Amino acid sequence: MNSILRIFPWKRILKMTLAVLALLIVFNFYGLYTNQFYFFKFDNYIFPALTLVHFGFLYVLWFKIKEEEIADPKMRNLEYALYAICVVYVFKFFDTLAILFSYGQYENHVIPGTFIPVGLLILTLYIILIGLTLLAFKYRKDKVGAYEFDDMNHIDSWE
Repeated sequence: MNSILRIFPWKRILKMTLAVLALLIVFNFYGLYTNQFYFFKFDNYIFPALTLVHFGFLYVLWFKIKEEEIADPKMRNLEYALYAICVVYVFKFFDTLAILFSYGQYENHVIPGTFIPVGLLILTLYIILIGLTLLAFKYRKDKVGAYEFDDMNHIDSWE
């Protein structure tokens, strides 16, 4: 694990995650079967809306590490929301995988030549995104600290 952390320092993780998220947002509008972009489908806007939480977490992580601050409840809530969004990333990975495996079912149809290369690129980007997100969680724990709120802002009205 230490060799992975040396290859991917926290600043590189943040920059790579931003780039991967931007690419996946663009590819979210792309139709593999048709080789066209669909901007008027409501479903295509769900993933970019969910990535706003990821962008927020990355900003808070960058700020906390830069200012050497400790974790707070708002950061915890963002991270917990990002746990749920990671499940969406895993779902999107398997959804793309299912689309790629459906290639043989449509042998009699015209499938664009970009189907396999772009599909594999999207699949790879989802794997990278999941790995980078897990590394961001590791850096949050190492650099910012654990979520220990028992000692912080403890108000006992009986004392």
